[in-house]
Amino acid sequence: MASLSPLDPVALAQSLIAAPSVTPATGAVFDVLESALVPLGFAVERFIDGEAPDGPVENLLAVRGGSGKHLGFAGHLDVVPPGEGWTTGAFEPRIHGELLYGRGAVDMKGSIAAFVAAASAVPADAGTLSLIITGDEEGPAEHGTRALMRHMEVRGVTPDMLLVGEPTSVNRLGDMLKIGRRGSVNIWISVPGKEGHVAYPHLADNPIPRLIRILARIDAITLDHGNALFQPSNIEVTNLHVGNPATNVIPPVAEARLSIRFNDEQRGENLAAMITALVQEEAPDATVTAKISGEAFRTRPGPWVDLVAGAIRDVTGLEPDRSTTGGTSDARFLHVLAPIVEFGLCNATMHKRDEAVAIPDLHALTAIYRTVIERGLAK
Repeated sequence: MASLSPLDPVALAQSLIAAPSVTPATGAVFDVLESALVPLGFAVERFIDGEAPDGPVENLLAVRGGSGKHLGFAGHLDVVPPGEGWTTGAFEPRIHGELLYGRGAVDMKGSIAAFVAAASAVPADAGTLSLIITGDEEGPAEHGTRALMRHMEVRGVTPDMLLVGEPTSVNRLGDMLKIGRRGSVNIWISVPGKEGHVAYPHLADNPIPRLIRILARIDAITLDHGNALFQPSNIEVTNLHVGNPATNVIPPVAEARLSIRFNDEQRGENLAAMITALVQEEAPDATVTAKISGEAFRTRPGPWVDLVAGAIRDVTGLEPDRSTTGGTSDARFLHVLAPIVEFGLCNATMHKRDEAVAIPDLHALTAIYRTVIERGLAK
């Protein structure tokens, strides 16, 4: 392959932003990425997985090289809906001063652009690079990274180390990387009753008091106190629903939804079983449905974490906090493949209107990723 001038991460980020890709994403935004990767020597495979309502989802696997160490970069091209109130169009990239505005600028088209630009500056024979890119991270994540992992297994694509480009920095680029994430489980509780007139309660059965008792007991639970690497696990009530428009009717059902974020002292299935048992003590005929989005995980201290932290330090002068805070990411799936670290842009504007990335940060992130690639492949 003929040598090419390194790509400009800002120009590529603009092109990615200009391709609308509200989750689940397919089509044009993947065309943009593929057109940037192919001239760099990447073999690009794209496939669709899933059907409505959670799909279809497009996924992309790009691999360059076939020997030496293998560094995989994971990310997503889908974005959350832009909402109203943008200064200009959410998918009309705009530079004002030192900021690039547009949905996905931070989460995470900017990081993908920075990694591709970094890869463009590294010789193709330095080792093996792969990009593991989905259109289904911001959504249910049923047909995205997990489908890519199955495809990678069939293809024999096995990274030695993984980097995820989520926006992990808080106040300044480089102040935080992620070495793990808490797990997540959502639980739906439905307590049945018997509808009737409020003036004749003996002819009805009100489910609301039972649900209140259930939620009071749940609210009193302390799961743990956290540990050296994780904050305490917490249970939050995220929805209550009776759906009763009448003032004089006892409702036939009362429902609630819980979200539990838990550390590595807990397991999702155990938490679901605990809540189910508690609910059935108060309401034996209630139904409990649990969906585990991911288990807690962490990457143990070692050479890969140190390498990424060292690259950040050498470019920014900052010693990054090695954190497990925040929500979930697709690292919850990928961590079983290889040691994994998440690092990317500042997250202050992600999911907000007028989402924006500092252009100097895009260039600095490119430099960090290039350093990570060079040192990782040279190990």
